[in-house]
Amino acid sequence: MRKILAAVAALLVSTAARAADDCHIGAYRFAGGEVIDIAPTDGAALRWRMFDGTVGRLDRDMGGHWTSSFGWTGRPDGHRVALGDCSLGELSFDGRLAKRIAFDSEETTFKGRDGVDLKGRLVLPKGGGKVPIVVLVHGSESDSALRFYFEQRMFPAEGLGVFVYDKRGTGSSAGTYTQDFDLLADDAVAAMRAARRLAGARAGRVGYQGGSQGGWIVPLAVNRAPVDFAIVSFGLAVTVLEEDEQEMVLEMKLKGHSGDEIAKALEVAHAAETLAGDAMAGKAVTDADYAAFDAVRAKYRNEPWFKDVHGNFTYFLLPLDKEQLEAFAREHDWHTPVRYEPMPTLEASTTPQLWILGSDDLQAPSAETARRIKSLIDEGKDFTLALNPGAEHGMTLFETDANGDRVSTRYAPGYFRMMRDFARDGAIPGAYGDATITRP
Repeated sequence: MRKILAAVAALLVSTAARAADDCHIGAYRFAGGEVIDIAPTDGAALRWRMFDGTVGRLDRDMGGHWTSSFGWTGRPDGHRVALGDCSLGELSFDGRLAKRIAFDSEETTFKGRDGVDLKGRLVLPKGGGKVPIVVLVHGSESDSALRFYFEQRMFPAEGLGVFVYDKRGTGSSAGTYTQDFDLLADDAVAAMRAARRLAGARAGRVGYQGGSQGGWIVPLAVNRAPVDFAIVSFGLAVTVLEEDEQEMVLEMKLKGHSGDEIAKALEVAHAAETLAGDAMAGKAVTDADYAAFDAVRAKYRNEPWFKDVHGNFTYFLLPLDKEQLEAFAREHDWHTPVRYEPMPTLEASTTPQLWILGSDDLQAPSAETARRIKSLIDEGKDFTLALNPGAEHGMTLFETDANGDRVSTRYAPGYFRMMRDFARDGAIPGAYGDATITRP
C-alpha cells in the first residue's frame, strides 16, 4: 500500500508540475530574429527546438532551475536556459533574451466523415494579409496533435498558417481510433475545408504536411479536393506489408547476415505478415494461417540469425501462441489496409508534392520509396524528392549507444526550412543542409 500511495503522490506531483509549466509553451523570438520553440513532452519535462534543427530537453530541478540536455541523449549540452515568470512572456537562452510571439489563433469543432466531431485549431501570424496554410496530417500515433505538434507554432513564426487537429479517437476529438487510410483521408479533407473557412480572406496557398503513416493518407486527400501542395515526411510509397519486409532486410544486412539467411528470415516474415495483415484489417486468425506461421518459426527458431528477425511488426508476433495472437487481433483491429498500393494514387496526382526521406530510416526504409518517387519525376510528375543522408525516422540524425540502439541528436539541417519554402513558394531552390534533391 505504501508503494501505491508513493506512486500516486509522484503522479500528482508530476501532473501539477506539468500544469504549472504549460504556461511556458510557446514560440519565442530573439532580437536577431531567430526563433526557439518550447513544447511539452510526456511528463513534466519540456523540449526546445530551433528552426535550424537543433533540439534539447529541459528538466527542472527541485530548486526550480532548468537544465538542458543534448537532443534525446540525456547528456548535458551546456546551454543555459532560464524560464521565468510566464506573465512576462520571456526566456533566456545562453544569456540571450527571447520574447514570446503572439499569433491569431482560433479553436473549432468540425465534422469528419460520418459526422464525427473533430477538434481543430487555426494558428496564423499576426496581421491581415494572405498566408500559406499547412494542414498537419497525423502519423499512426494516438497522442493529441493539439497538445504535442510543435509545428503549430514553429511554422506561424516563419510566416505560415497552420491548421492542427486531433484525429478521430485521439485527444479531444470524438470517434474511434483507426488506421483506415480512406477514412482518415476524408477527415483530412474536412480539416482542410475547415481551415479555409476559418482563414477566410487570409488563406493563400493551402496544402498538407504529413509524416510516416501520413505519407499514405496525404496523397489520397489531395486527389479528393484541390489543394496547392503536399509535403510528405519520412513516408512510404510501398504497402504496409512491404514496409515490414524492407525493414527486416535492412536490419539483417546491417547485422551482417548473408543473403541465404535473409531469404529464410523473409519466410518467417511472410507467414507473420499474413497473420498481422488479417488482424490489423479486422479479420480472424485462421487455423491454417497459424499452422503455417508456427511451422516456419519452429523450423528456424534455433538458427543463430533468428534472434535478429525484427521488421516493423513481425518481431512482436514471434513469441505468441494462437490464443495470444487472437488477443492481438482483437486489440489491433484498426482496419489497417496492409495491402494498399499507393502508386496508383501517386500516379493520378496533379498536386505538386515534396517527399522528404532519410537515408538511414529503419522504421520506413527509404530506398524503394525514393526509387519510385524518382520514377514519377522521370515521368514528368510535379514531384520533388529530398534525401537526407544519415537521417532516420522523424528526420533526425542519431548516434548509437553502447547497446547498439539509436539515440536522436537533432533534426536534419534544412528540414524545417525546406518545408517552409515549399509551402510558401512551391519549390525548394538552392541547398538545404546536405540533402540530395531531385527536382521536377
